[in-house]
Amino acid sequence: MISLRARPAILVAAPLALLLVSSAPVGAAGGVLAGRKKAQQCETCHGLDGLAKIAEAPNIAGQNEQYLIKQLLAFKSGALKSEMMSIVAQALSESDIEDLAAYYAAIEIKVGKIPGQ
Repeated sequence: MISLRARPAILVAAPLALLLVSSAPVGAAGGVLAGRKKAQQCETCHGLDGLAKIAEAPNIAGQNEQYLIKQLLAFKSGALKSEMMSIVAQALSESDIEDLAAYYAAIEIKVGKIPGQ
């Protein structure tokens, strides 16, 4: 049973907690799942795991989400030039960019020891 003293605190804390949860960025789970589906178009160069499949493509797994968004927007606007990425980015909506960034940022990179060292 909740004491009478605790009730005012609960009445204030409960709506505040609800407000905080409801204002959380969408990027978390929804963006990651949507981004995984959308990442199939990135697989040839960056891989679904975010590890580059070709020398010209950077590894993007575990990269900062805001950095990825900034880079994709720069390719889309033409501020950054890359024949392939400029074409790809033009087809992406803002939502696509956010989802892809959330997905690739969520990939955890584990660094192991180099054999023989």
